Amino acid sequence: MKKKRKLSQKRKEKRRFFHILIILAGVFCLIAVLNEEFSFTRKTELFYKSIPSENVKKYTPLIHTELQKVQLEEYTPLLAAVMQQESRGKGGDPMQSSESAGLPPNSINDPEQSIRQGVKHFQRAIQYGQKKNVDLPTIIQAYNMGLGYIDFIAENGGRHKEDFAKKYSYIQVQKNPQLYNCGGDKNNFRYPYCYGDFTYSTKVMSNLHTLNQPLAGKRH
Repeated sequence: MKKKRKLSQKRKEKRRFFHILIILAGVFCLIAVLNEEFSFTRKTELFYKSIPSENVKKYTPLIHTELQKVQLEEYTPLLAAVMQQESRGKGGDPMQSSESAGLPPNSINDPEQSIRQGVKHFQRAIQYGQKKNVDLPTIIQAYNMGLGYIDFIAENGGRHKEDFAKKYSYIQVQKNPQLYNCGGDKNNFRYPYCYGDFTYSTKVMSNLHTLNQPLAGKRH
């Protein structure tokens, strides 16, 4: 009788273990489905954010005209992608180029002037980047962080990486921590790398890839 009871108890334990396995398998399947759904939703959201707005499309001919004046018209899609990242073509300073002219943010209130200054800033970055033999993502990041970033990358292999952008940002933060503190918001994704946006080049290149332009692989 004792043996039968032991066998019966073992069978019950096996059944419980089997049921637990089934439940766990179901939980893992549910997690996988939710993760896949989140991943798809997130990718879709990012895709639509990178599609050029109507305002950017409206300004693209002017961007092209200004770039033609300095023989850089091939970079029209790239500058449109920059505008997309800066403002989606909204406001009086859609290229967010006021600071590159030595002015406070958003001082420029004329889109045409903003584009002219943005092209001028980009031209300086292109010329200096070519001189220092850095890659295109470095030049794009320099639009956001200034020409000093080109020097930094030239001294570190000549190719942009987000980790390098973080390091450069933190160097600048240490020089003026009261100014570059992300507004005191420690939940800001940039914190504590609050000088510029270390993901800037990645975002602009994503915009450019969405436009399916060949510039994305170009190196200088």
